[in-house]
Amino acid sequence: MSDVPKDQPLGIAGGLTRSFIASALTPLFILAALAAGLVALVSLPREEEPQISVPLVDIHVQAQGLRAEDAVKLVTEQLEIIVKGINDVEHVYSQTRDDAVMVTARFMVGTDSDDAILRVHEKLRANIGRIPVGIPEPLVIGRGIDDVAILALTLSAAPGQEVSANDLTRLARVLQAEIAKTDEVGLTYIVGEASEAIRIAPDPDRLALYGVTLQQLAWKVQEANRTLNTGRLRDGGGQVDLVAGETLQAPAEVANLLLTTRDGRPVYVADVADVSFVPDTSDHIVRMVGKTADGAIADSPAVTLAVAKRAGANAVVVAEEVLHRMHSLEGNLIPDTVQVTVTRDYGETANEKANELLFHLGLATVSIIALVWLAIGRREAIVVAIVIPVTILLTLFASWVMGYTLNRVSLFALIFSIGILVDDAIVVIENIARHWGMGGKRSRAQAAIDAVAEVGNPTIVATLTVVAALLPMLFVSGLMGPYMSPIPANASAAMIFSFFVAVIITPWLMVKIAGRADMSAHGHDDEYGGHPGGMLGRMYGVVARPVLASRSGALAFLLITAVLSFGSLAALFTRDVTVKLLPFDNKSELAVMIDLPEGASVEATDRVAQDVARIVLAMPEVLSVQTHAGTPAPFNFNGLVRHYFLRAEPQLGEVSILLAPKGDRDRSSHDIALDIRDRLAGLDVPEGTSLKTVEPPPGPPVIATLLAEVYGPTPETRRDAATRIRAAFESIPFVVDVDDSFGTQARRLRATISTDQLEFFGVQEQDVFDTLAILNGGQTVGYSHRGEGRHPIPLQIALPKGAKGHG
Repeated sequence: MSDVPKDQPLGIAGGLTRSFIASALTPLFILAALAAGLVALVSLPREEEPQISVPLVDIHVQAQGLRAEDAVKLVTEQLEIIVKGINDVEHVYSQTRDDAVMVTARFMVGTDSDDAILRVHEKLRANIGRIPVGIPEPLVIGRGIDDVAILALTLSAAPGQEVSANDLTRLARVLQAEIAKTDEVGLTYIVGEASEAIRIAPDPDRLALYGVTLQQLAWKVQEANRTLNTGRLRDGGGQVDLVAGETLQAPAEVANLLLTTRDGRPVYVADVADVSFVPDTSDHIVRMVGKTADGAIADSPAVTLAVAKRAGANAVVVAEEVLHRMHSLEGNLIPDTVQVTVTRDYGETANEKANELLFHLGLATVSIIALVWLAIGRREAIVVAIVIPVTILLTLFASWVMGYTLNRVSLFALIFSIGILVDDAIVVIENIARHWGMGGKRSRAQAAIDAVAEVGNPTIVATLTVVAALLPMLFVSGLMGPYMSPIPANASAAMIFSFFVAVIITPWLMVKIAGRADMSAHGHDDEYGGHPGGMLGRMYGVVARPVLASRSGALAFLLITAVLSFGSLAALFTRDVTVKLLPFDNKSELAVMIDLPEGASVEATDRVAQDVARIVLAMPEVLSVQTHAGTPAPFNFNGLVRHYFLRAEPQLGEVSILLAPKGDRDRSSHDIALDIRDRLAGLDVPEGTSLKTVEPPPGPPVIATLLAEVYGPTPETRRDAATRIRAAFESIPFVVDVDDSFGTQARRLRATISTDQLEFFGVQEQDVFDTLAILNGGQTVGYSHRGEGRHPIPLQIALPKGAKGHG
């Protein structure tokens, strides 16, 4: 415009306004901002939690024959020394027990998971000489946030049907292969798998009668189950592969294998062992417990397929595609006798949380627009209605570029900042309206430039002040820093964008929308040279005039304000106000962790789990319950940090509780968890049993809310100190669950070998050890490859579970 002076010093804000108030690029900028923001809104992955990288690398070592105190010196301490020398390792934890060692390296938050695993591998290989002779090579397993399942599909018998755990396992394996074809699906695994086997149960008496050793039996089955390519034959000018042998496919084929001859009579496998097909060889029990149509409680075997997503994938999209594929298989691959229950759907919950927060974001925007309409005017409200969405969409685009996801923390940052990001635009709008109301010979565009220049520097300072107050939160260490980082990052981006939108887009919109409107009402000054402020100004005057009327009144007002401000802190001291970093979440899953004394059987663990399930199902908010004995349930983010996926011991169990959606219940999941804890307090359990009600934390998980690490020269000293600390914890009213990690030694039997008897019978020590290992632990000697897309069946030499009792 020709009447806009070019040489007047206007500052940064006024200069930007002068450049864009009459430019044809400004509306294009608005459209580009809206388009980029909408693309980001659609493309931003929606997650249940912020996807922070918490690399945990576990090093497992089998130290057969070593007692815990010996394994500490030979294996654990050596591994700890090696791992502590790796860059970015923040903490090193170790757990040593008889025959086994586990060392966990927890890297700095944000370290790439693949890089962390590679560092551990390289360091161990470079120092493999420190591992004692006879100790197998360590097994390195890395776990990260992307290993947490976003979907859990539990297969169980339909009401009124009988389906075995083995049938469910075979169906789960086929379903797993189908679901793995879905784009962006990551790790999938089956919980509660009941594998079948062809079991060869040797009879020691018959083996002795025919003079056959277990080693001979295992060798014969293994060799008879071989197939190999022996070369090529020439035939009619061509070549034909010659394949020797074939795999054993039925128990009868195994039973009819010739072992040896005794007194001229052939001895077959069936003469020294019972060969049978066993549908379930697992040492765990997984059940689905629910209510029937008449209100009775029924349980049936269950198998759960857990599905995780790839890094950076949208949990909502992946979950929807997997469920769509699963539903397409119902009635075809999935028979009517089997029901599939979605016991976890982080895609649905993430989408629900995102939509709820977007709704609140829109509600806050509408409230601000309405307030501007009442306080300034309808045209100004229209400008704000355009400015706020443009700023928010630009912030979403910046969040997408920075690699954040759309989760409750990032959306909270937008809701938190919407009240301050609109300040710049309101200040600019109100000052433009005031300058227009002053009249004079200036054009509306020039008056708008002068108005922006007048408040430009204070606006810049205010914007930078807010950014400076937020950015330090971005550098908080530990889990809390990256978890809460979307707040300072997104809020700071919103503030910066709000400044540029206020000085570039807002003046242009004011000229286009209110450029010809009568602004005389905004130009009337009172006797002090200021605007009367309308109704709000009059209300403020009623309150402020008595305070400012005298010096004593002002001092009294300051004194009362100070007393009330600091007095409110007394509520913290009296505990009338609870201090908590994050509010309780309201999720649809809870869990009860069951720890029986070491040495307890899996059947005893299952009995306690069933009792817990029946108590929990009496609550109206509970839809279904899955019990796990001897095997862990699909772990969540909390279970990842606490290593719940390692709870695969007979004495350990877990009860997974699925609640109704939060919109269908009156109580929050936290209130329900407290109720469950109270109801379980009176449950009759074996002495030494620990029951812990666990709810997903609202923030980043920790190993324990309160954790005391005890160091001392001897095990007795450490146990005594731990016992005293535990008693101190239990004396605190607000501490509800207390546990320790030193445990109790389970009962053990030790078989010793007499060298005289070895010499008398002419056998070697290794033969005795192998025999005991096969009889008690079993040995897989091969697989029955049946072809036609069917899963191979293991050939196992093992005794039935009932034959392993100790009299």
